[in-house]
Amino acid sequence: MNIYPPPKAFRLHDCWTATDSRLVHVSYSISPRLRRAINSFCQKHHLELAEKIQGRNVLVTINRVNASPQSYSLKNTNKGITLEAANDDGIFYGLATLDQFITYSGSRLQCFTIQDQPDFECRAVMLDISRCKVPKMNTLFMIIDNLAALKINQLQLYVEHTFAFKQHRTVWKNSSPLTAGQLSEIRDYCYDRFIELVPNLNSFGHFERWLRHPEYRKYAECPDGFVHPLTDKRVPFGSTLKPNQKSLKLIAGLYDEYLPIFDSQYFNVGGDEPWELGHGWSAKQCEQKGTAQVYVSFMHKIKHMVEKYGKQTMFWADIVLKYPESIKILSEDLTALVWGYEADHPFEQECKQIASRDLSFYVCPGTSSWNSITGRQTNATKNLNSAAVNGFKYGAKGYLITDWGDHGHHQYLPISFGGLTSGACHAWNHKAARCITLPDAIHRIWLPEQEKLSTLLVQLGEIPDGIDVGLRNASIFNHLLFWDMRKETIFSKKLTEEQLGVLQQQLWELFEEIDVMPTTLVSNELSNALCMAIHSLDRLALFRGYGNHARDPKKTMRDIIARHRILWKMRNRLGGLAESNSFLYQSEKCL
Repeated sequence: MNIYPPPKAFRLHDCWTATDSRLVHVSYSISPRLRRAINSFCQKHHLELAEKIQGRNVLVTINRVNASPQSYSLKNTNKGITLEAANDDGIFYGLATLDQFITYSGSRLQCFTIQDQPDFECRAVMLDISRCKVPKMNTLFMIIDNLAALKINQLQLYVEHTFAFKQHRTVWKNSSPLTAGQLSEIRDYCYDRFIELVPNLNSFGHFERWLRHPEYRKYAECPDGFVHPLTDKRVPFGSTLKPNQKSLKLIAGLYDEYLPIFDSQYFNVGGDEPWELGHGWSAKQCEQKGTAQVYVSFMHKIKHMVEKYGKQTMFWADIVLKYPESIKILSEDLTALVWGYEADHPFEQECKQIASRDLSFYVCPGTSSWNSITGRQTNATKNLNSAAVNGFKYGAKGYLITDWGDHGHHQYLPISFGGLTSGACHAWNHKAARCITLPDAIHRIWLPEQEKLSTLLVQLGEIPDGIDVGLRNASIFNHLLFWDMRKETIFSKKLTEEQLGVLQQQLWELFEEIDVMPTTLVSNELSNALCMAIHSLDRLALFRGYGNHARDPKKTMRDIIARHRILWKMRNRLGGLAESNSFLYQSEKCL
């Protein structure tokens, strides 16, 4: 019997529960939230919550005991099941485990003993809802339900411009943003599933969605644009706020409207990748005081604003790690988010640096879904494991699984299932997480009616990592799909004709397997992802003049775009679709 996340201690006994009772009894007075959770559990499994048992047999007895926070124990004997924990959280996690056990045990329950508690106090997921995709409410609720089953207890929705600020319609008008009422609904839905909805609003860098508009250019460090250090291409507008009082006044107004929606004790203000800092308005300051000092000073001013709302500031730690001297001047009541997304990211070095300052911190790996089309499951598995091992070693308070949507968010939601599932298992029990059967875990948590697709999903995600062409934070499929085809890149040159043929065969074999399966939303999503990946390789073969090309590449691309439009609207709001498709249209023009 597999349980996800794997319990710390799980022993099956050679006996079976004899009682035919359908009663659940709680031996103490419980909170309304826990009562709702128990009632939901009972409804799913056709059980009855009994206030008084009066000598009747009971299937599940729930007791409160002295134990570690969030821990629980489950014991099933021939007389029934006992669930014990110190608090509501522990009872909820015990119910999540018991739910899986009952669901996959059939009509007979084997006796067992479980002792369990998490490795990380805070187990979080961050979904990117600013790079084009804003999920529909029912999509978010589905995700939240499954994260709760995986014992995730924090959720962040990454916001740059996709909240409907009353005074800033220009910024969000084409993005289908979340409203205050909808965020409140999401917050309450999370609360009932023992998940804390943590506000997330980038407040320094990654402000390009605002600064591209003429009325906001005055806030930009470089209002006339800058050369992006990652691409060496000129961006015609800024992405970083001036670290001055006017910028603070702007974001203070945003906080006034945004933060009262949340009851979380935390607030992620971002602060990562302020690319232009020191190259525009603040150049003189940075030259005199040092870029690190200017950065930390502005972040401390943001922190003081956040404190007015009774919240603790979270921030991405890339800049302070780049300038180690800045770690010494950081306020001790900040929570640093140590992020990195490659298999070889130096989590040990970075965790050690942050821990040396006694700062509270989270490790933040990723699902490796973005810039991939098909996923990069092998990379994700190693990245998630390294973050857990080193976060646990150096005393990280939390483990945050990030799921980004860079450059058009072309990966479909199921591509992230493997990373979210593996990451949740690492956050709870990092040693056992290395040994899980990932297709089975995806099947049980996300795709209960689609076992074969769960296997194909993992196989698809493992293909791009099989051939190393030196790409970082992307797959060869994504790279070639959006390649301008003017000349070969340093990465495409490393792909031999033989390797190209092997990749094409692997993709076609998966496509044919999916093509004969019953049609579902997930099968359609994987089918179009495969079409994108196959087309990406066809582009290189066409450029090099390999073989015959019976398929019209332009028609293939138009078909991909048409299906992408349909599939997008199944799970997401319309805003952002035009931008996502613009990348695909540009790819078609290059043929």
